[in-house]
Amino acid sequence: MSKAIVIHKPGGPEALAYEERELPPPGPGEARVRHKAVGINYIDIYHRSGLYPVATPFTPGSEAAGVVEAVGEGVDHLRLGDHVCYIGPIGSYAEERNIPADMLIPVPEDISLEVAAASILKGLTVCYLLEMTAEPKPGETIVFHSAAGGVGQIAVQWAKSLGLRVIGTVGSTEKAAAAKGLGCDEVIDIRANPDFASKVRELTGGKGVGVVYDSVGRDTFEASLGCLRPRGLMVSFGNSSGPASLPNVGLLMSKGSLYLTRPTLFHYFVDRASSIAGSERLWDKLRSGAVSINIGQTWPLAEAGKAHAALAGRQTKGSTLLMP
Repeated sequence: MSKAIVIHKPGGPEALAYEERELPPPGPGEARVRHKAVGINYIDIYHRSGLYPVATPFTPGSEAAGVVEAVGEGVDHLRLGDHVCYIGPIGSYAEERNIPADMLIPVPEDISLEVAAASILKGLTVCYLLEMTAEPKPGETIVFHSAAGGVGQIAVQWAKSLGLRVIGTVGSTEKAAAAKGLGCDEVIDIRANPDFASKVRELTGGKGVGVVYDSVGRDTFEASLGCLRPRGLMVSFGNSSGPASLPNVGLLMSKGSLYLTRPTLFHYFVDRASSIAGSERLWDKLRSGAVSINIGQTWPLAEAGKAHAALAGRQTKGSTLLMP
């Protein structure tokens, strides 16, 4: 028997029930992984709340790292004891699980399982945002919202390694200092400066920026469009303040013939080969020191509800882990 978090009905943090369950042996093409660390991401809150509907009951979580304990029939690329990590399918809030073996990404010996769990989803998110969705050139300026958050901290460092000028936004004086320490050239506290688009214009000599990366959603969406130069790109990749909406597609024209995309990681890393290639980009950034992972807080698996409340309340710094 092993323990897992189970959601029987969408709701608040109290919907995360800590329960005992029995796992069958891994089936054909599967492997059993005993988790050493489980990553928490904002999408977990969307699943828990019902914003992104999932059939119940289910175990949430899309990111973890651990050790291979058993393999099913037909799995010949894994050995017992291998260190691995993965992104999706949901179900990582558990001590152990069975998962399709082709979804497992090898973790090199020089990368800890805790770092892998804290960075694989966020790191691949940053990889596709900066190097695949848009390809800003060295010397260009970008705006990255929530620069002190889990994705933001990796993104700022990665962007600086590409030679970009980064304007980061945050929600407090404390987070502003953290973002500056990560390498942001300029930091805007959007709670103190809600008209952040004007500040971005000021910092760019009135020109605006080529790309805005917005994971906040409803509260920042329209102002983010105001940060862009003509024919700039708005990358909306999250909804931490609620879903964003475009009241009139003509707004893109009136603000400068802007481009808008709403990407998702799984359209960029579509199979084992592309996921491993992306992970190698991440491992290289970690090895070189260009990117370091700040595990800001951990909770026992049983206290996943407390972790969700802290994340939703913007009380976390860097990455957050659950420890089975």
